[in-house]
Amino acid sequence: MVLVKKITTYVSLLLIIKASLISSDLVMRKKLLTTLLFLLAASLFQGTAHAADAVVTDTGTTSWMLTSTALVLLMVPGLAMFYGGLVRTKNVIGTMMHSFAAMVIIGVLWPMVGYALSFGPGVLGGFIGWDSKYFMLQGIDDTIMSTQIPEYVFAMFQGKFAIITPALIAGAFAERVNFKGYAVFIALWSIFVYSPICHWVWAADGFLFNLGAMGAIDFAGGTVVHISSGITALVAALYLGKRRGYPKNVMQPNNLVMTLIGAGLLWVGWFGFNAGSAIASNLATARALTVTQMAAASGAFTWMVIEIFHHGKATSLGVASGILAGLVAITPAAGVVQPVGAFALGMLASIFCYSAILLKSKLGYDDSLDAFGVHGVGGIVGAIALVFFIRPSWMADAAAKTADHSWTMWQQLGVQATAVGVTVVYAAVISFILLFLVEKTIGLRISEDDEMSGLDHSMHGEHGYGLINLN
Repeated sequence: MVLVKKITTYVSLLLIIKASLISSDLVMRKKLLTTLLFLLAASLFQGTAHAADAVVTDTGTTSWMLTSTALVLLMVPGLAMFYGGLVRTKNVIGTMMHSFAAMVIIGVLWPMVGYALSFGPGVLGGFIGWDSKYFMLQGIDDTIMSTQIPEYVFAMFQGKFAIITPALIAGAFAERVNFKGYAVFIALWSIFVYSPICHWVWAADGFLFNLGAMGAIDFAGGTVVHISSGITALVAALYLGKRRGYPKNVMQPNNLVMTLIGAGLLWVGWFGFNAGSAIASNLATARALTVTQMAAASGAFTWMVIEIFHHGKATSLGVASGILAGLVAITPAAGVVQPVGAFALGMLASIFCYSAILLKSKLGYDDSLDAFGVHGVGGIVGAIALVFFIRPSWMADAAAKTADHSWTMWQQLGVQATAVGVTVVYAAVISFILLFLVEKTIGLRISEDDEMSGLDHSMHGEHGYGLINLN
């Protein structure tokens, strides 16, 4: 079509030039020359327009992805409030600082090396990614991705996942860690644990991304975010030991109002977390948003019912925990399950997470704010149980990609179990090594005096409320 237009324009120009040369009428010559200039200008602008069309940005999708990026970042202050309300008064600032420190530290590391390590072409046999053009994002200044969004937007969206993941771990060792040690630990963890797992699961050449017919299903971070952080949380809680006085001393939350507000912010932000992971603004986005809402509500409702039967009353902390359990479980499944699956996953997550918290009390380990009990257990439940609720169209697409055009639920279950197993083992082993190194060099567990005076005073020289909490 473009070629035909160009040929037509050039023929018209030649005819006008010929007519102007043979015409003896001065007025006619002026008209012909005016027409000639007009056609030349049109031809020039036409060429410019086609050059601009070579790179196309979908403004609708880009707008949604910018919004999703902001929503996921909102989750980090939401997490700070959620965790901050659950600790004792003397530790509220110190606990909230763990989330804000992740925004700062990973906010620097991600554009510097994190994005390259996670989404660069595979190196070291596919163990990790790397491309020097991604260092400080210097090579993507003009890049528009195949999804028709600037690569800057995708990099920043993924960066928010990298921020919140280590912040989740802090719930396991709340009230007993050195701030400097924590800062160094999450920086190392982001590079040596998060980035490799992210590359395996989400990079186009990642081995889990290409496992089976259509890869291990992790739509928005069940393995990459929740299982990796949850398993690390368990290892950290076991390695660092209990808070002094636990479980004999009662350690009441200082502000459940703040915890509820934090849970609400997490729920809102999770729409960006899950629906944004479609990297589109279409039917897939609508599906992910819908099942996110339904799983969160289902999880909270189930937790309320369990508490009423178990304790005779529903608690605000139970509602907040149920919301998170449902959201965590739907995260890996948001792109492949239908609403009935979302309801089921929300219910299953609450049942298993509630049981894990009861088991923690019997075993006696101190996962302070149930980072493993909710994120680790909920992530595993979601990543495994989703196979029983995959929509038929996804299974048909998977079968079409195999040699014999056959792919079963049980085969996908094997893929999911492999992804979960690899994530659990790798996160546990490398996290233990990092915890050991940081503890033996910088120090991670605070002294008894500092723990008794509280993180706010001993680590930051501040007080959250200007009050004193002696327990």
